[in-house]
Amino acid sequence: MFNDDPAAQAKSFEDQGFEYLHVVDLNGAFAGESVNGAAVEAILKTVKFPVQLGGGIRNLGHIESWLDKGLARVILGTVAVRDPALVKEAATRWPGQRCRRYRCAQGHGGG
Repeated sequence: MFNDDPAAQAKSFEDQGFEYLHVVDLNGAFAGESVNGAAVEAILKTVKFPVQLGGGIRNLGHIESWLDKGLARVILGTVAVRDPALVKEAATRWPGQRCRRYRCAQGHGGG
């Protein structure tokens, strides 16, 4: 789904009864760092339901920063393959707030 105003679109989903929002910073996934961070931050300021984010999250600083901004969970894709030790450290620091390899379940790191 695309909308010129991601926060307004997220609010629309929330108003329709959605209970969780999955967001991917696809540009960030290719760049290896957040590219659409301002849009994600606007979403977090607009909605009350939990938001999870993937794309460009490649180090513990990125994880901590996003969780501090209010994300419910981060999704670790590329880094889960390239640096499993980082995923293990993240799981220890923030249990229940990370997913890896796009298999997400509350409190579980996937497969």
